[in-house]
Amino acid sequence: MNKVNQSALNWHQGMMKVGLVTALLARSALPVSAADDFGADVVEKQLRNRSMQWFGIEEPLDASAPPTSGPYRTPAQGAGKQVLLAEGLRAEYVTRMVGDAADQFAFWPSDENPTHLIFCIEGSRQDLGTLLPGGFVQKFNPGVQRVRIRDGEVDTIVRGTDACDGIRRTAWGTILFTEERTDGGAYEILNPLQVTNHTITDRTLGNIVDQNGLPSVSIVQRTALPTIAWEGIAVLPSGVILAGDELRPGTGTPDADGGAIFKFIPAVPRTSSGPISNLNESPLATGNVYALRMSCITGVQYGQGCEIGTGAWIAVGTPTARADADKLGATGYYRPEDLELDEEYSGEGVRFCWTNTGDASIANYGEVLCGIDRTPLVADSNRQTVTANRFVEGDADFNQPDNFAFQPKTHNHYVIEDNPNGDIFACLPDGADRDIKTDGCVKILSVRDSSAEPTGFKFSSDGKTAYVSIQHSNDMNMPKVDDYGTDDILKITGFKTNTRSDRGSSK
Repeated sequence: MNKVNQSALNWHQGMMKVGLVTALLARSALPVSAADDFGADVVEKQLRNRSMQWFGIEEPLDASAPPTSGPYRTPAQGAGKQVLLAEGLRAEYVTRMVGDAADQFAFWPSDENPTHLIFCIEGSRQDLGTLLPGGFVQKFNPGVQRVRIRDGEVDTIVRGTDACDGIRRTAWGTILFTEERTDGGAYEILNPLQVTNHTITDRTLGNIVDQNGLPSVSIVQRTALPTIAWEGIAVLPSGVILAGDELRPGTGTPDADGGAIFKFIPAVPRTSSGPISNLNESPLATGNVYALRMSCITGVQYGQGCEIGTGAWIAVGTPTARADADKLGATGYYRPEDLELDEEYSGEGVRFCWTNTGDASIANYGEVLCGIDRTPLVADSNRQTVTANRFVEGDADFNQPDNFAFQPKTHNHYVIEDNPNGDIFACLPDGADRDIKTDGCVKILSVRDSSAEPTGFKFSSDGKTAYVSIQHSNDMNMPKVDDYGTDDILKITGFKTNTRSDRGSSK
């Protein structure tokens, strides 16, 4: 073949390749229908069709509850009117008299055989304008309440908090509760079923009195713990605490970091088991506080963009924990909210997951991160003992994660939205595939009331029953209780735990 003919052939073949590439690019730019989409056809369809196998529910929800307007909640409503549920799940009231803005709770005396739910009430501190029974102490807002499961009876344990949110039962038989405020404090209760109407008269000084105005011997402010906007808390049997500071990046100054993850290590870690008899015996009395600083390399290199990977704990002050974390380069996140310990993790150290809420209005849909602290009792800025990565990333439908819960027996992860008409999603753990994220999520609950959201979601130890608060609904149609607005606490049943157990463990 002569050079002219060879050149013509080469030009022709080249143009054919260009045409093929152009056609392929044009096709890829066309909208893809759900029927042709791999994610919708394979992943989402399989999750739905095998929801009993993977999640222990008959069929997940297709869509969220439709929006409502005006006061929705009424005294005559049945529990089923409060939430839209996946097929096979059922709702009933535990109580309709818990304080308005009931948030997180702890089972008491155990997850296995609870008689009460001990709730944080997230309302602001306010004087209710009257005196407590006995006439010795001014009546303030409810801060911590106990709800008796068998009949829904509600009693106020502590008054005068400012946005009580994070709350946990400790391994030594006390209740730790905290406040979600810039100056948020941490407090510990001994014998919570025997304490009624104790009042925090001065949050700064930690002054607490009983109903007769005498200094409380059952509740103490834990000044060894950091001053932060508390919410999620993991309490280890040793007394080590992991917690997040619910702070949005750019608060105060445009370049300020978001909320850090903190660790408290007690001066005398607890090694014995069983309850304490005196608050002085608690490991929370003294200790040191550290903030998590993720690095971009093996060594010390930190800053914006180093939110995941490996990290070390750096020492910070107790009352200045937030400012110190920002100054020393601790990693900031977008409003860390709930933080939960993975009780079924069996590897080195402890595994914990937390939610970063984000803001859906600017397409920051939020996320869930999970970390492993290989040496919980050790904090050394030169030792990278923590590994953390993203487990769930939000989207336009599944966004602004707030609360988080592990389902016992299945190792499924439940994520609760911070939204009006908020939803709850069930997420598989990460299996044997290549990635390190959940293997998929389905929607299982949606709040019907647009003025309310779900929060405080937690499973009983068998994984078959969950409790959830329908928080801060419009209460214009509802009577006050104890001179205060109310929320509904629901019991959700119908979960199955005979799901596949060979999915591997989360990494």
